[in-house]
Amino acid sequence: MNRGIITSISAIVIAQGLKIVTHKKVSGKWDWKPILQTGGMPSSHSAGVASLATYVAANRGTRHIETALAVVFGAIVMYDAQGIRRHTGEIARLVNDLEDNIEKISGDFPSLEFVKREKELKELLGHQPAEVAVGALFGFLYGLTSAKLEDRKHSE
Repeated sequence: MNRGIITSISAIVIAQGLKIVTHKKVSGKWDWKPILQTGGMPSSHSAGVASLATYVAANRGTRHIETALAVVFGAIVMYDAQGIRRHTGEIARLVNDLEDNIEKISGDFPSLEFVKREKELKELLGHQPAEVAVGALFGFLYGLTSAKLEDRKHSE
């Protein structure tokens, strides 16, 4: 398989695994759920695209079209992760809170028919800028390490 793909996918997997550790640090409890969730520290999206862009740049150089593609699409993914997806999660939190408030009010007004949804909207969708930055830094270092290891293997 292509080393760039392996680098990117493994960076994503490792970043997802790191979410368990950061969740423990923040909450004080071990929980395996963050490994399958979006959002959280560090951003696995950022780790994946940054590792790929760095790997490509280290192997092809910064003047090649492959590097330009990886960097531009990586920047779009990271911007989206901390922008639109984060705001969608914030809106979901407001809708969930609104539904809870309407449920409380409906108890005081029997004529108000309210049917509670079975599941709340998912709130943890995107990333805070710091989560994106840490994911990107991890991805950069991981991509650079992968490229250096490949160079060492070829020179032997």
